[in-house]
Amino acid sequence: MEYNTQQKKLSLPEYGRSIQHMVDHAVSIADKTERQLCAETIIKVMKGMSPQLREVPDGDRKLWDHLIIMSDFKLDVDCPFEVIKKEALETTPKRIPYPTEDIKYRHYGKLLQQLIEKAQTYSEGPEKDELLLEIANQMKRDFVEWNKEGVEDAKILGDLANFTKGEVKLNSNEVKLCQHKPSSQESGRKNTVQKKKNKKRN
Repeated sequence: MEYNTQQKKLSLPEYGRSIQHMVDHAVSIADKTERQLCAETIIKVMKGMSPQLREVPDGDRKLWDHLIIMSDFKLDVDCPFEVIKKEALETTPKRIPYPTEDIKYRHYGKLLQQLIEKAQTYSEGPEKDELLLEIANQMKRDFVEWNKEGVEDAKILGDLANFTKGEVKLNSNEVKLCQHKPSSQESGRKNTVQKKKNKKRN
């Protein structure tokens, strides 16, 4: 018995080794007419194995592409479409540049830093005070999600002062931030409450 691990690696495992053997046989056929007929028969079998491709635009083209790929681009037949080239599979995708912007505290994120900078452009007054309070509350939420053990308001207000280079100084004795638990803990608490309710009903 020959195990699959001892055989050559399949280019497209989803079609199975039987289809691969059929493709290998088609490549070995010397007569062009017979080879063409064999290839078209394989396509019909593949189409029966992948009925979802019938609803996909260019589904038949995909099947012919797959056939050529499984033959390691050695199958010389007349395809009804311009099939994929080997070079296309070997093309390395362009590298996506990683953002290199300087973020003072990464657990708060870039958007929050931009929001703080925007708030600094506001004129002094109730609107700016309310925005800064909302920013501080959001900073606390972000911090607690990052550090599940929680945080003192003084720490958050200190970070806000550092963000603004001392321009914004909120007193922890005068400002009370929201109480916030990590989302995982909150989810667990809700599940516990729901279980207690279910027990009472039963």
